[in-house]
Amino acid sequence: MAIYHVAKNGTDDNVGTENQPFLTINHAAQIALPGDTVMVHQGVYREWVDPKNAGLNDRQRITYQAVAGDHVVLKGSEVVKDWQPVTKGIWKTVVDNKRFGDYNPFAVKLDGDWLEQGNDCHAGDLYVNHHSFYEAHSYEEMATADERKTVTDYVTGIRSADRHAAQTKYRWFAEVSDQTTTIYANFHELDPKQALVEISVRKCCFYPRHTGINYVTLSGFEICQAATPWAPPTTEQIGMVGPHWAKGWQIKDNELHDAKCCAISIGCPKLGDDNAYDQRHDKPGYQYQLERIFNASRRGWSADTVGTHEITHNTIYNCGQCAIVGNMGCIFSRIVDNRILKSEPNMNLVAGKLQLLNFMHPLIPRFLRIKLTTVFWAPGSIGKPRVPKLIETYIITTYGIY
Repeated sequence: MAIYHVAKNGTDDNVGTENQPFLTINHAAQIALPGDTVMVHQGVYREWVDPKNAGLNDRQRITYQAVAGDHVVLKGSEVVKDWQPVTKGIWKTVVDNKRFGDYNPFAVKLDGDWLEQGNDCHAGDLYVNHHSFYEAHSYEEMATADERKTVTDYVTGIRSADRHAAQTKYRWFAEVSDQTTTIYANFHELDPKQALVEISVRKCCFYPRHTGINYVTLSGFEICQAATPWAPPTTEQIGMVGPHWAKGWQIKDNELHDAKCCAISIGCPKLGDDNAYDQRHDKPGYQYQLERIFNASRRGWSADTVGTHEITHNTIYNCGQCAIVGNMGCIFSRIVDNRILKSEPNMNLVAGKLQLLNFMHPLIPRFLRIKLTTVFWAPGSIGKPRVPKLIETYIITTYGIY
């Protein structure tokens, strides 16, 4: 059982000891075997960690742990410094599309089944001093942006004061060509050359590209700023963090925030006919969802191969779709003592905080200090959720076969 170390003064040519640490978490994730631990030291790590190997069982996991007392941040963004002034308060930067690899989030619109109000938002985002700007849909809208005083609730139609009014005047707009992405931003009184300005470039922060990477523990990190796509139950549900159709993960004691859509996914993989309702409108979306369940069952969906995750003691906030999403991959999971503070900060998406489908009696006993502005959504097709105690009251919707 080896212990590998990762630090900002390391190099991936090292052997991974405390005195000769690796530089990247992902390099360690290609080497770590069942029973091994990867200790990550203080610093900001801008990478997608794609674990290669799985643990064997609950006693022989692969553990990724922030060193006690160290602030370890894993980000899906990169710093952008070469801002050029356009006119008063408005700046632009031109980004080579190679910087995004095979996924340019500023070219990817959020769409798919059950996204009834996407407002043409893109997966990309701009962050200034750790706060995301609002997306504008034209240069003119960005250039003339002022504070938005009121908002209209999509479900009720009720108009109310915008709690984030002071932030709404800060906007960005992107133009994407074959070679470059030009981002314009209305900084108003802020100077991007003096501020920390970041753009999201990665879809995920800690998420295996392949299924079946079982028994992984992720603990003690701050994880943020991933350009996650919309994650309905009828497509691969990609999260900033997640097991990607595996068994026995532990995600605990982390701070997760500013995922464009979902922070944690314990949902389904690609099963064919992804987002078919949105593309065809030939039968109800729930019919495609039922077909997906049978499709997964034919491919071996069971508690022996998927689910039984533990998501505990995390703080999750500022996520556009929800904090935790899961369809089928969440079976027999335990979700305990998580603080879900606020979500849907600047996108006008219809968001829930917990979205689970087909979960077969998960344990969801306590959500501490939940401060939500929209519905707490825990629908299920196979079994009712057990929610013995909630600090504040929200609507809990369940449906299906009980």
